[in-house]
Amino acid sequence: MPNQIPWLILIIPFLSFVINALILRPFFPRQHKLAGYVTIGAIGIAFALSLWTLSAVTGSPEHKLDMESFSWLKIGNLNIEIGLLIDGLTSVMLVVVTLVSLMVQIYSQGYMHGDAGYIRYYSWMSLFTTFMLVLVTSNSLLFMYLGWEGVGLCSYLLIGFWFHGRPGAKPGDAVGLYAPANAAKKAFLVTRLGDVGFLLAILYLFSKTGTFNIEALGEAAAVKGGVLAGAAVTWAALGIFAGAAGKSAQFPLHVWLPDAMEGPTPVSALIHAATMVAAGVFLVARTMPIFMHSVEAATVVAIIGGFTAIFAASMGLVMNDIKRVIAYSTISQLGYMMVALGTGALAVAQGADAGKTQAALVGLAVTIGIFHLFNHAFFKALLFLGAGSVNHATGTFDMRLMGGLRKHLPWTSTTFLIAALSLAGIWPLAGFWSKDEILAQAWEHHRLVFFLALITVFMTAFYIFRVYFLTFGGKYRGGEAAAVHGPASIARPPSHSTVAERHEAARSHDVHPPTLHEAPGVMVAPMVVLSVLAVISGWFNLTGGFARLLGEEEAGHGIVSGLFGIFAHPLPWISLVLAGGGIFLAYAMYSKKWVSAEAVGRAFKPLYALFSHKYWLDEAYERGVVSLGLIGGFFRGLAFFDSKGVDGAVNGAAQGTAGAGRLLRRAQSGQLQLYGMAIVVGIIAVIVGVFIFGA
Repeated sequence: MPNQIPWLILIIPFLSFVINALILRPFFPRQHKLAGYVTIGAIGIAFALSLWTLSAVTGSPEHKLDMESFSWLKIGNLNIEIGLLIDGLTSVMLVVVTLVSLMVQIYSQGYMHGDAGYIRYYSWMSLFTTFMLVLVTSNSLLFMYLGWEGVGLCSYLLIGFWFHGRPGAKPGDAVGLYAPANAAKKAFLVTRLGDVGFLLAILYLFSKTGTFNIEALGEAAAVKGGVLAGAAVTWAALGIFAGAAGKSAQFPLHVWLPDAMEGPTPVSALIHAATMVAAGVFLVARTMPIFMHSVEAATVVAIIGGFTAIFAASMGLVMNDIKRVIAYSTISQLGYMMVALGTGALAVAQGADAGKTQAALVGLAVTIGIFHLFNHAFFKALLFLGAGSVNHATGTFDMRLMGGLRKHLPWTSTTFLIAALSLAGIWPLAGFWSKDEILAQAWEHHRLVFFLALITVFMTAFYIFRVYFLTFGGKYRGGEAAAVHGPASIARPPSHSTVAERHEAARSHDVHPPTLHEAPGVMVAPMVVLSVLAVISGWFNLTGGFARLLGEEEAGHGIVSGLFGIFAHPLPWISLVLAGGGIFLAYAMYSKKWVSAEAVGRAFKPLYALFSHKYWLDEAYERGVVSLGLIGGFFRGLAFFDSKGVDGAVNGAAQGTAGAGRLLRRAQSGQLQLYGMAIVVGIIAVIVGVFIFGA
């Protein structure tokens, strides 16, 4: 029975999807609150079982549970099995996914209150969590691909949740009406580009080894001169990384993630903290035995990660939408995680021992990368939930219309500040411990990537505190009402109203005094829990504890040990000085106004234009790929083949079948004389045939 518990972690959230979608939605639509309770209960049980699984794994001598695989498909000698791989990496991911999802579902009860799609929302959130759990527990790449594509599908459904138009959007507002649907399509299509590479890698590995099993593939890659030696392992690793780059929004497949902000804010929190974007980092960590045997693939991962980190941070410097700044922060932090995994794999591939065994180097890379994912999940979810709380009060995500919210939203302000400090990597909060381990590993194994990551430290601290000072400092600038009626009108609907009601109130001509209030307790409580984790989660590896959770005892605890380990190494001091400089500059520009932000923008106008237009990459994709169709109408050719070839064949077969049916119906008319004529014609045809062919 204990070994069946991991299966329950997958099944119970799926059952909540079935109950919500197939029972509550069609038969009890008025009891919509039950959908939230069912989802929260199911994910709460999954979280409790995940904690049990983590305890069982850490207490096991082999640091994994012995799980039986099941035969899914057998054709001749081909036997495809599916099963679960429950080791330290999986058990930690189970806790992260279920805990963050649980906090998001609780928060959603307040944020989505009154929304017409309440049951639909919780149905898809249950399914989203289920597929992510399938992804992190799979023991084969084929089974993982099921979860991988399921996560992509659910992200499409949730990003485009308001497909009928954003709350408050009017029929003439084309952008507001179509933005969620367009963002969902963009996310689905861009991530598919990476998924093609992942699928090709899966098929290539199977053609070489005859197995989809992840552990067996790692063993095959370790055999010198084997079927996965040389270029084979490099191509396989690059294909896997293509999939990871799509899901984890690495350059150049990052363009979908900022637009994904069109979905409800709790969805953004879940996507950015524990599901969609975490999938790519987990994939690289899980297949590290393949990457560590290719210098070329490991170098690509490290360089793409380092470039993405500073590239995304540059755009976060100038965005005015609070959720988009946090989105670019996510892309940047995912780059950090890829730096950790890439430089770690590079250390093994180059044979750099540094006094450590190969297993210790691999363990250190996985530990550092997943440790940052672990810490990042809590403070990033907190940042998004804080942004949702601000929107709940003001009706806008535009920071230029905020300000002065510290006194009106004290809980949101305090928890957001904790998350911002953690993201900036300020001691002793969670982000500090994992960020500095990444910098240390990059310094040892790839100096260019190290300097890219180090510059990003300053930029990260600056842009997140630009958000904090613009949102919570200064004076209130009117929210959504100011955007509609001008700064003089600062109408505010009650804070307990629905999203749609707040937008409609902002567009009405009735002006009321400001009623800025803190979010309800059901929204504040998850933020408080996450703020505690954003402080203490980094302490789990002070003496190598997180490495032991992953079963990587040899990995140790990196450059800092103990709560005051920063005194033992100069690198943490360097990063702290840079982070402090970024915070001080944001304070000088957006709080004290010692430096004019407008003057800085004018002085660096070309860079400001470059960053604010997102390097014109969206336009490049739209005009260079979508409009031109790569090679003179390539996509139009595919569309023609699909409509005339594929659809034509199917429609033709259907029409032929229908036509044959009509012909046969005429033969079965019920008229005896017609049947007699047919018999006579048949007899004559037989006689003629005998005379002709019998001779």
